[in-house]
Amino acid sequence: MKARIAIVASSFNDFITKSLLEACLNELKRQGLSQKQVTTLWVPGAFEIPFAALKSAQQKNIDAVICLGAVIRGETYHFEAVCHECARGMMEVSLKYGKPVIMGVLMTETVAQAQARAGLKGKHNKGVEFAQAALKMLALLKKT
Repeated sequence: MKARIAIVASSFNDFITKSLLEACLNELKRQGLSQKQVTTLWVPGAFEIPFAALKSAQQKNIDAVICLGAVIRGETYHFEAVCHECARGMMEVSLKYGKPVIMGVLMTETVAQAQARAGLKGKHNKGVEFAQAALKMLALLKKT
């Protein structure tokens, strides 16, 4: 496949994000993309993901952006604010630039839930699904 993909990954909760990233990269490779076709950008946290996604989507040579992170509920309202603004920001980037921006930010109640979705508890790693979603959206764009 001739496509260039940017992956924006949050370093906050990187014990989750690194697992998602590894699965995502492996799936892109399995689907025929080379390392040269994928760029990974690390940001401090989920709140910063939309900015890096915006900068990536602005580049003409980037066809899709996959956003990876993990926001785990704590004891304050911070969880809701970060989750809402992160999701809203990714959607705005996608609509503004007409490029797929994949929402691969886990938003869970517990660490165990995040670990399960990142394949750390013997379950399926959602990073695979995020890579597949990007490729499916790129295929859809070619049809329209």
